[in-house]
Amino acid sequence: MSASGGTRAIIAALTANVGIAISKFVAYLLTGSSSMLAESIHSVADSGNQVLLLVGGRRAARRASAVHQFGYGRARYVYAFIVSIVLFTLGGLFALYEAWNKFAEPHAITSWQWVPVTVLVVAIGLEARSFWVAIHEANAVRGRHSLMEFIKGSRAPEIPVILLEDFGALVGLVFGLFGVGMTLVTGDGRWDAVGSAAIGVLLVIIAIFLAIEMYSMLIGESAAPEHHRAIEEAIPGDGVEQVIHMRTMHLGPDDVLVAAKVAVPAGTTAEQIATAIDQAEKRVRAAVPLKVQIYLEPDLYDAARAHEATASGAAAAPEDSAGH
Repeated sequence: MSASGGTRAIIAALTANVGIAISKFVAYLLTGSSSMLAESIHSVADSGNQVLLLVGGRRAARRASAVHQFGYGRARYVYAFIVSIVLFTLGGLFALYEAWNKFAEPHAITSWQWVPVTVLVVAIGLEARSFWVAIHEANAVRGRHSLMEFIKGSRAPEIPVILLEDFGALVGLVFGLFGVGMTLVTGDGRWDAVGSAAIGVLLVIIAIFLAIEMYSMLIGESAAPEHHRAIEEAIPGDGVEQVIHMRTMHLGPDDVLVAAKVAVPAGTTAEQIATAIDQAEKRVRAAVPLKVQIYLEPDLYDAARAHEATASGAAAAPEDSAGH
C-alpha cells in the first residue's frame, strides 16, 4: 500500500474531526449533554490519533542507521499501537466514566435542545465523507478481499486504522443521537448516559481489536501469502534448482526481509553461485511491488535435511488467507 493513499485518508479524517470536535464541545457547553461530551472527547482522541499516524509515517521514512540497520519502517506500527491506547483510554474509558456519573445524577436537556441534534446530524455527514475517502483508498489496494479481510491482512496500518476509527465514529454518532433524542423525548437524562455508555463500549472494542492487530505486526509478520508465494516461485532459475526453505518478515509496511536456503547444482563454482544468486534477487524484486532485502544461502539439496527444516518451520509458514 502506498504511503500517499494512507496520507490522503488521514488528512481527510483529521480535517473532519477537528471541525466536529469544536462543534461538539460548543454543544456540550450549551446543553451539558453527557453524550455530547463523550463524543467531543472521542473526536479529540481521533484528531490526536491522526496526528500520531502522520508523525509515525514521517519517522518511518528516516534512513537506516548504524543502530537501526534495517531502517525505521516499524515506527508506523508503533504509532498505530499508541493510537489504540489513546482510543481505549481517552475515548472508551472516558465515555464509560462519564456515563457512570450521568446515570448516577441524570439531568435532562432543558436549553438549546436543537443544538446537539443539529451538531450530531452534521457530524454524521462529515464522518460519512471521511469514511468514504478511506473506503475509496482501501478499494484501490484491497483487491478481491473484503474490507474486514483487508483490515486484518494489511501490513500497512494507516488505512485500516482510519477505517476502524471512522466506522466507530459513525456508529458512535448514531448512539449519541439516540441518547440525546431519547433524553429530549422523555425528559430522562439516563438515556443520555446510555448513549455515552454505548459509545464507550464501542470504542473499547475497536481499541482492543486494533491493539491486537498492531501487536502482531510489531513482533514481526511474514509477507502476505500472495507475496510469499511470488517470492518463493521467483527464486528458482538458472543456477538455482529450488528453494529448500524460506522465511520472510515485514520490516515495515512496504519493506520485507527475505532469508532462504537454496539448492545449487553440485560442482558449481563460487563465481557461478554468485551470478545465480544475483539473478535470483533480480527476479524476486521484479515479482513483488515491495522493497525487499534478500539473503540467500546456497547449499546442496538433501531431502532428509530439507524435510526436517520444513517441519520445524511449518508453524511459521503464512496461511493462504488474509489475517494475522
